[in-house]
Amino acid sequence: MRSTTGARRAGIGAEAGRRVRLGAAVVVTAALGLGLAGCNGYQSTSPSAARKHVAADGRTAAFAQGADGPVDCRKAKCVALTFDAGPSVRAPQILSILRKFHVHATFFTLGKNHVMKHPQMVRDMVAQGDEVETLTWSHQILTKISSSEIRKEITEGRDAVQKVTGVRPMLLRPPQGRTSSKVTAIARDLGMAEVVWSANGQDYRTTDSALIAKRILQQTKPDGIILLHDLVDPTNKGYNGTVASIAPIVSTLQARGYTFVTVSQLLAPGTPQPGKVYK
Repeated sequence: MRSTTGARRAGIGAEAGRRVRLGAAVVVTAALGLGLAGCNGYQSTSPSAARKHVAADGRTAAFAQGADGPVDCRKAKCVALTFDAGPSVRAPQILSILRKFHVHATFFTLGKNHVMKHPQMVRDMVAQGDEVETLTWSHQILTKISSSEIRKEITEGRDAVQKVTGVRPMLLRPPQGRTSSKVTAIARDLGMAEVVWSANGQDYRTTDSALIAKRILQQTKPDGIILLHDLVDPTNKGYNGTVASIAPIVSTLQARGYTFVTVSQLLAPGTPQPGKVYK
């Protein structure tokens, strides 16, 4: 009996040890996966890491200009406010709020039915000091289309902005934040970096401005990238609460000591590196 009991105890001990090792392996695997977004095999880069990558020719991104001079996000508590999918008829309202609070934002625009339909709004964004980049031509999900279609969506969206502003975008926001190793490789070939987000108001799901603001304020941390939308939803299911959420978001974060910058300024003195995904 003793030998049988001892064997059982040894077996239980071995099984417990196996479970501990397995649990540790799962933890390590999860930790390694924290730098990955989704299961498509791309790795994201933080703004703080991006600041170390200065262009090979010595170029650096421009610092934001605050009331007391240049804002260095290596020292200041910075956050980037971004808007997807415009410009829409709401763009003038958004620009007015940004002017009121003396902040700049980054607009990831759609070429078809947006940039080409509202070119003056795009020029107004640039004139106000905001950054205009691309969300592709027609918002196709890049992970679901062919390589040639991916390239077409990116280049046509980028070229639409360049045609209107005279400035060629360097930043791409993949629609719905969905990207993959294939998409990043094509973006790299086109000389573009991708930008996703770290704070999402989910304004596409609600018209409740207070809820949108609450979500952003709970998620925002230094070096954060905020996602909102410049869009109109005729069904009144989403987006229609976005504009009213902007002022409370900006005023509250400013009271918390945050400085609003564009995405490129958030990366300064580094510059966006083609093929990288910033988050």
